[in-house]
Amino acid sequence: MQQSEPNFLKNLHTELSDGKAWLGRGIVMAYAALAGLAVVIFTIMSETAFGWFQYIYTHSPWAILIWTPAVTAGIVWLTRRFAPGAAGSGIPQIMATLDPQLPAADRSHFVSIKLTIAKMVLGSAGMLAGLSLGREGPSVQVAAGVMHDARRWLRPGSAMNEHALLVAGGAAGIAAAFNAPLAGVVFAIEELSRKLESRNSGLIIAAIVLAGLMSVSVFGNYAYFGSMAVPHLGLAVLLPALLVVLCCGALGGLFSRLLAASLTGSPDRFSDWRERYPVRFAAGGGLVIAIIGLVTGGATFGAGGEEVRHMLNGEADVANLYFLLKLVATWVTTWCGVPGGIFAPSLSIGAGIGHDIGQLTLGADQQLVTPALVAMGMAGFLAAVTQAPLTSFIIVMEMLDGRPMVLSLMASAMIASLISRLISRPLYTTLSEHMISRVTGKPVEPEKR
Repeated sequence: MQQSEPNFLKNLHTELSDGKAWLGRGIVMAYAALAGLAVVIFTIMSETAFGWFQYIYTHSPWAILIWTPAVTAGIVWLTRRFAPGAAGSGIPQIMATLDPQLPAADRSHFVSIKLTIAKMVLGSAGMLAGLSLGREGPSVQVAAGVMHDARRWLRPGSAMNEHALLVAGGAAGIAAAFNAPLAGVVFAIEELSRKLESRNSGLIIAAIVLAGLMSVSVFGNYAYFGSMAVPHLGLAVLLPALLVVLCCGALGGLFSRLLAASLTGSPDRFSDWRERYPVRFAAGGGLVIAIIGLVTGGATFGAGGEEVRHMLNGEADVANLYFLLKLVATWVTTWCGVPGGIFAPSLSIGAGIGHDIGQLTLGADQQLVTPALVAMGMAGFLAAVTQAPLTSFIIVMEMLDGRPMVLSLMASAMIASLISRLISRPLYTTLSEHMISRVTGKPVEPEKR
């Protein structure tokens, strides 16, 4: 039977006459703009706080040995006392909220306006302490908390249900934090939703783009690490590039496994001490981070963006074994239980791996070719830690304006992620299941995910 062609005027009249649907869309778009604005404010707060820390470090370096432990202990005390759901990255919290095994009444443990505000304040305080953390993962919880609040204004049966609002909010946080809207869309599919329902996919993507535009309107349409010149990569680079990918996959898998064991309470003396005396443990962790920062001349403090820029520019003034010391500082920061993410530190660790291998294996052309290895290390290590290869290589591509390297970045992310899967379970899935178990008191059944 032959199908009739769509009637444009009739369909247009039907679409425009549904005032309630357009009101719902308007509410979603308004909240998407607010979510993007919240991430912009969080970005400004974090950068300002780290600027204050750098001022303290520049004028009184040894004062950091008191400042960082004291502020870290204060953050952990405030987090555990007033906003325990704000601890950590923020991505596992949203994944836990999206899990059907979490009762609807318990979703407020992980997402709310209160937690959004707490995440912004306490996450910025972590930058004030000089801890090795990022704001990108927390931006997912920040934006999701804003978008989730829109449910109170939407009518029952609306296309944007609670699940769709959380997916849109979490992805909008990635898009606004990295100035990478494509990465936000892929993150929504790969990590949060696994699929997008056709009835709300357009509205979700529109919300992600609008949140990203809020960031662009304030900071400009720029690549976070600028544009890199990609030299011709001949066969001589094949072995160093393969070495970068293999190291990133293995180290990223081990790092992911270490974080999962630390945060889920593995049976060891330090985890027991952390459970019994969390504030004292945080103070001790802050002291370790301060010592590492002093040893590296301040390189391991903060997210690591400045060091990545140096490496991408082919500059060799990066501390020896930077990647290893940054990894330890990030692990200790995360283990302390402060609100903060691992996306940006993971990028800087991967960059350090690529930089060191380039310095060791390349000859006269190392200054030209090493930045390409740095970029591959960034994509590979982030993919290994998160086991989200599509999101990882797209984030790096958009942050570097690295379209000429798209195949290299894609291969790095895919291979490193495969190696990591042989070593560790997906980090965010493991943490989200642990969070659900703590709230419900019941073990999570992985096959239902």
